[in-house]
Amino acid sequence: MHKQLMISALIEHAGKYHGEAEVVSVETTGGLMRSNWGNVEHRSRKLASALSKLGIKQGDCCATIAWNNVRHLETYFGVSGGGMICHTINPRLFPEQLIYIINHAEDQVLFLDKTFLPIAAKLGEHLKTVKAFVLMGPRDAESAAMIDGLLFYEELLETGDDDFVWPEFDENTPSSLCYTSGTTGNPKGVLYTHRTTVLHSISSNQPDGLAISARDSVLPVVPMFHVNAWGVPYIAAAVGCKLVLPGPGMDGESLAKLIDSEEVTMAMGVPTIWLGLLGALEAMGSKAPSLKRTVVGGSALPPSMIAEFRDKYGVELIHAWGMSETSPLGTMNNLLQKHMSLSDTEQALVRLGQGRPPWGVELRVVDDSGDVLPNDGEAQGDLQIRGYWVVDTYFKAEQSALTPDGWFDTGDVATLDADGYMIIRDRSKDIIKSGGEWISTVELENIAVAHPGVANAATIAARHEKWDERPLLIVVKAEGEEPSEADLLAFYGGKIAGWQVMLWCLLTSYRWGPLARC
Repeated sequence: MHKQLMISALIEHAGKYHGEAEVVSVETTGGLMRSNWGNVEHRSRKLASALSKLGIKQGDCCATIAWNNVRHLETYFGVSGGGMICHTINPRLFPEQLIYIINHAEDQVLFLDKTFLPIAAKLGEHLKTVKAFVLMGPRDAESAAMIDGLLFYEELLETGDDDFVWPEFDENTPSSLCYTSGTTGNPKGVLYTHRTTVLHSISSNQPDGLAISARDSVLPVVPMFHVNAWGVPYIAAAVGCKLVLPGPGMDGESLAKLIDSEEVTMAMGVPTIWLGLLGALEAMGSKAPSLKRTVVGGSALPPSMIAEFRDKYGVELIHAWGMSETSPLGTMNNLLQKHMSLSDTEQALVRLGQGRPPWGVELRVVDDSGDVLPNDGEAQGDLQIRGYWVVDTYFKAEQSALTPDGWFDTGDVATLDADGYMIIRDRSKDIIKSGGEWISTVELENIAVAHPGVANAATIAARHEKWDERPLLIVVKAEGEEPSEADLLAFYGGKIAGWQVMLWCLLTSYRWGPLARC
């Protein structure tokens, strides 16, 4: 038989064969909401029907600014399953970037958790295409007063038909959209299709991939606005596992309590999250007995963290690598059969890198001339990737994002060994990655040089115990000027998101020629 690869088939399967499996989420206002895959499937269909009645057509973009919770999960399937595009937005971006992204995507509907309602209220007049704002919760008078015509999720859902049938269409139809801030200038959109999403879900959940089963209780701490939470919502539906969604509570203590109360067996997130969890487990005296594995991506995993989780808690940390442009899985670090005879120390050395590619993607490293380098674990070059779920062209871009021979340049510098194990050695760009989030050095420099007391400036990455990297601003003072560090840091107020502002500033009167990149 030939059937189109559809996201709706994933949630339909979950509802039919795993209907009683729990979906638990922490509400924005606190407390737990308990649902199951049967309810999620039913409510997703009602949402697709309700959006259609609202005048939203197949191919239209519906945006979300929301935490990891069950209503957000329902929009994942309701929007894409109905033939529309689910556009997840990173709320940590600066307002001007949010305006750009929403207008560029031509979003028709904006779904919001209450936390982010003030943002939408301020941006509203600048959003050219949004026809409806939907608060992801029940009606409340305070929220209704903030945005004229605000719709409420539960009321919108009631307008949908219980007997709505998932539509069939071509598997190459766009399904979801993420914008990456890992570039200079405006964020770029990466458009995924039903085909790429389903293929990614199948391949990334193989035994040497995430290996999630119906027996797992899975906690994706990675936000659902980050590359579709690494594809976990789709995989969870496909296998019918218990899904635990942490809402806004991503601090160590909240996660530790959730892991214990919901008997979480597997979790995913960036290293900063697990650093906080380690501290909370120590303070609480918990051994997190149910937790067996965590998948770590977004930035480099400290070796000491691998050992501490293994030795104190019996938890296996698995390094992974990917990016928005790769849907995201590019590699996972699981061992081969030949590694089983190695000592624990030797196996630990293998585990330090980002791992090897699953079926569906290929990797190579090239030199500055574009010549392919050997996979010997020593030759270091620009990392490139191609595969079934790798970007071809950025959303609405006229030019391909690929090299002339069809590979995507990741911007990372890496080595590959004969078995395909990859280790990221550096970034070929100046972008700084802090706690899994990108910070543009160019943007920081441009703001600095606009200060009347600054002649020139450069931003470099400085190591940070908690956030991996933080920006360090190096400033050449203008002739006759004596700006202070406090003056310069204050100058960033209102010009960029607060979390992107550097912690340190080095002032100098030394003059140099064209800025050297560090």
